[in-house]
Amino acid sequence: MPSLQPRAARPLLLLLMIAALGASPALGQRPELVRDCADCPQMVMLPRGAFTMGATVREEELESVPEGLRGRSVPLTRVVIAPGLAMAPRTVTRGEYAAFVQATDRPTVPGCFTFVNSGTSYEYLEQPDSDWRNPGFPQTDDHPVVCVTWSDATAYAAWISQKAGRTYRLPSEAEWEFAARAGTTGTRWWGDSGSSACANANVADLTLANALNLDRRPQFTFRCTDGFIHTAPVGRFRANAFGLFDMLGNVWQWTADCLNPNLSGQLSDGSARTEGDCSERMMRGGSWSHLPWYVRAGNRVRGRTTERFSFVGFRLVRER
Repeated sequence: MPSLQPRAARPLLLLLMIAALGASPALGQRPELVRDCADCPQMVMLPRGAFTMGATVREEELESVPEGLRGRSVPLTRVVIAPGLAMAPRTVTRGEYAAFVQATDRPTVPGCFTFVNSGTSYEYLEQPDSDWRNPGFPQTDDHPVVCVTWSDATAYAAWISQKAGRTYRLPSEAEWEFAARAGTTGTRWWGDSGSSACANANVADLTLANALNLDRRPQFTFRCTDGFIHTAPVGRFRANAFGLFDMLGNVWQWTADCLNPNLSGQLSDGSARTEGDCSERMMRGGSWSHLPWYVRAGNRVRGRTTERFSFVGFRLVRER
């Protein structure tokens, strides 16, 4: 059946359709980079755009999310991100955090939850002698800092803000998910295939499973090899369409939002939710050691603000 749309209106209609899709940068367009001072982190300007926040029931079924852990990422919510927000292309590194500690004399408190393999299963146990300098595995200064609390992360942001003369902070959950999706709508920005993960992220893969003799079945391990047992240097894998590295995998990332059981009440402008249980904050992105179903753009987990984890770090945004 021929189209009834007048020919003259088609170009305008096409432009409107493209705009409605949200924030996908033009093919081949390089991200705009900014830096507020010589010692300030490089930031990527995020495009304005709208996206649907959350994960469908169908996605959770396909990803084999445990029954008792489903429903955290509903109801699906349309969110609009205004222009002018910048995000760090990489998570804060161990070397960057060390400079902060030296400059501010921030105390290093021991005690960090680390990955422990019992031989038949694995779990996360608090190791009293572990800290960001010694997370239980080798790191260099270009690895993501881990074993830092939510308060450590916000203190780092305040330090950068003072140096830059601009407000730096942790991203909201919505801002983080918008950036992680980078204009895509699937489970992961590179697609729904788990076998593609290792070209794009440091995940719980066969490298980890073989080194620690873990379960190699697909529900426990991505069926690919990324070459890293624990954390990888930041930016080692492909960036997404917004020019952001490690938005999925490597380390979970602290966000500004207080704990809420689901997305009911999510603000449509993408602001952080500061109601709820603020002794716990939301984390996003998955890590080098977590099961495949965790590593999804729409997945939400929580952590106590006073606790440290060998699989959790953070990245910053710069306020508009």
